[in-house]
Amino acid sequence: MAATVDRREAPLPGAPDPWALSSQPVLRPAPPFLMTEMIAAEPSLAARIVRRLSVGPGLADAAAACRQAADGGEPIIITGCGTSHHAAMALAALMTEALERAGYPDPRVAAVQAFEASRRPPRGGVLMAVSHEGGTAATNDALRAATAAGATTVLVTVSDRSPGAALATHVLATEEQDQSWCHTVGYLSPLVAGACLHGFVVGAVPTADALAAQVAAGADVSAAERLVEALAGTDRLMVVGSGADYASARELALKVEEGVRLPTTAHELETIRHGHLAAATERTGLVAFLTDAEGRGAALAERTASVLRAAAELGMPAVVIGAADRAGDSGPATGSQLVTLDPTLPRPVAAVLGAAIPLQLLTERLARARGANPDAIGREDPRQAAAAAV
Repeated sequence: MAATVDRREAPLPGAPDPWALSSQPVLRPAPPFLMTEMIAAEPSLAARIVRRLSVGPGLADAAAACRQAADGGEPIIITGCGTSHHAAMALAALMTEALERAGYPDPRVAAVQAFEASRRPPRGGVLMAVSHEGGTAATNDALRAATAAGATTVLVTVSDRSPGAALATHVLATEEQDQSWCHTVGYLSPLVAGACLHGFVVGAVPTADALAAQVAAGADVSAAERLVEALAGTDRLMVVGSGADYASARELALKVEEGVRLPTTAHELETIRHGHLAAATERTGLVAFLTDAEGRGAALAERTASVLRAAAELGMPAVVIGAADRAGDSGPATGSQLVTLDPTLPRPVAAVLGAAIPLQLLTERLARARGANPDAIGREDPRQAAAAAV
């Protein structure tokens, strides 16, 4: 068995020099997996990213570009693929709230998948791309198209030496690379960068310690294992969330499908009630996110509770990942993991950071329970490897 490394405090390796795309990691026959180590590394990683980004020009330049776009009523499009797209969705929620706080009542902020963004780039304004390694073809195409259309471009990535970085006007380099292909660091890193950018836009950057503590607040392994017990026996999952919680739902669905090989679908909270439950059975598990990142209170809680009541009627095991101050609001659930959100942080910042480790731990513990190695993302199967290479 390959040696494990205590990565809780030590910095992770950066991108290769000269830059190159990562190769499949060495697969361990049993846990702890590389994914396990990456999750454990995230609180300290978050603090390092804050300290690193706060001393360079990138955040100030990116914030100024976003403010200039908002001043002119121009669009701010945030894009990526896969996990990076889900991080882009969360960043769109953060940037919308930041610009509203800064006095722009109706900022034009949207998350768009990279292939679509390359087809219809913003003409003026800002295109902000998320790409963990900076080598994703569709994302780099979107950067090229946006530049040609007259937009300012920003890239959130590991290395300023990547192909994507060479295409961007401004680069926010997080500098530490995910060692597992079932990306966790690759999701959290742009969220932390987005939290810092939020702070620059509103003029109040959160401290490194505050953001690290919020990330760590979700690192409850026992709670994750209780959720896995509640979902035992399911043959597929449905995941729901609203607003910023929908980004978390999308990321959990991807993590479970690639890391656990369990069919999973993410739905927006209201959408699931409009036909999708017709295919659900008592072997379909439900995961609901309820951090209330947008502060909608009773209305959001009641819609979530209605979905959980519907799941109970169908005999579906249902669990909640949410904010501790929403305890008791969500209605009937088989289990829950409730994370305390720091009231000194903007609610969307605390919510997206607080949900990151719970969704990752749920994936990692589900993989253990089902005998899967999440680091492989299925590519130990030659057919999956061939499909990925097409």
